Amino acid sequence: MKKPDLSRESLIHAIPPFLWLIFVWCALWQDFSLPFIAFGAVLAALTMSVFRLPTLYLSNRFNIFYAARFVVELFWNIAKASIEVMWLAATFRPPLRNSVVAVQLRTRSDLLLTAVSHTMSLIPGSVVVEVDRSLSVLYFHVLNTSTPEEIERFTRQVAYFEDLIIKAAGSREEYDALKQDEEADRTASRKEHA
Repeated sequence: MKKPDLSRESLIHAIPPFLWLIFVWCALWQDFSLPFIAFGAVLAALTMSVFRLPTLYLSNRFNIFYAARFVVELFWNIAKASIEVMWLAATFRPPLRNSVVAVQLRTRSDLLLTAVSHTMSLIPGSVVVEVDRSLSVLYFHVLNTSTPEEIERFTRQVAYFEDLIIKAAGSREEYDALKQDEEADRTASRKEHA
């Protein structure tokens, strides 16, 4: 029986899920003492050896400016959407029309796909109901959204947060492709206004 590959690269990629599993164990018990961390490490190692988790390939690049901007934008959108949902709940009159919106992402990374879906689920008013990994499509249930303009506004919001995540921690290839698309959009916009 062939032993699994224990290369240096595979071990490096195993560190983030290993640490995450330890954190989840300690958070569930609300105890971050040394014995709980040690027992969490044993459970994490057993879990990762029994259940082969997919490898999460990190991009090896990080931009602190875009990461900070992402955090500020996320908190601002959470606060704004919370007020909007509270106002909608206080002034609700039927009919309330919701939509399921499919959003095509540019990224093919499972890690970034998850980051975008969790980011949008943190903002009140939308929740991910389906993920198509093969096509990089997220399906959202969006509150009080029915017109094409409202759906387009939500789709632009998802794309905006995806762009911020790619600029903060996406791969070099995704970042370069995003920059080229932005430059092409600026050129087209200049030609329209010329």
